[in-house]
Amino acid sequence: MGMSDRIQYAHALYRAHGDDAEAEAAQKVLAAEGAGDKDEAEKWRAIRGHIRELRGPNAK
Repeated sequence: MGMSDRIQYAHALYRAHGDDAEAEAAQKVLAAEGAGDKDEAEKWRAIRGHIRELRGPNAK
């Protein structure tokens, strides 16, 4: 999954889950780490970062 795909996925996840999207991505990171899949975990970290950007600086 390339960078543009990750950005599009972050937008879709944010549209679908709103402010809960970041927590959803964080759960995916933990699941991937638990399964030992470092590449998948890194992908979800990037998606989570894009979601954080979408939420803006004042979001908690």
